[in-house]
Amino acid sequence: MSAERLKLVRDRVRGFPDFPAPGVLFRDITPLLKDPEAFRAAIDLLEAHVKVKHPQVDFIAGLDSRGFLFGPVLAQRLGVGFVLIRKKGKLPGRTESVSYTLEYGQAELEVQSDAVEPGQKVILIDDLLATGGTMRAACDLMSKLKAEILDCMVLIELTFLKGADLLKPFPLYSVLQYD
Repeated sequence: MSAERLKLVRDRVRGFPDFPAPGVLFRDITPLLKDPEAFRAAIDLLEAHVKVKHPQVDFIAGLDSRGFLFGPVLAQRLGVGFVLIRKKGKLPGRTESVSYTLEYGQAELEVQSDAVEPGQKVILIDDLLATGGTMRAACDLMSKLKAEILDCMVLIELTFLKGADLLKPFPLYSVLQYD
């Protein structure tokens, strides 16, 4: 990893204490998205990881909604397709869905039934991994379609919440880690 690129990305993530609730330090990627050089550096770091670890990829699958910011750009760079993993009720046609638990209740993710073929190699991407529930649900959804999950990738991992443990046996790659 390029230390210079990593520093540029880290410098463009800002913290907002007590948002959205007291005691929470919100990691805001808005400055990163506003800075083309920093955004390019983030994509460069993600791309470098994929090229080293996974030379054969069929699709990048982005989680609703911030995975849609990084996923299509990464997919385009890699010359592969992009798959939408959406909140329930947002996709036309036949879909597969998976329910998962949130702090405040239940939620569902869905994907179009023909998004991937059995055995196709998929990398999942989102902006942040906290407790891991949404990313795990996305893994379960891709597994339901019999895709081969190569990696779960995020820009930011909140390591103190131990979300990576919930993803096992699927690997996790994060550009930035916060304790």
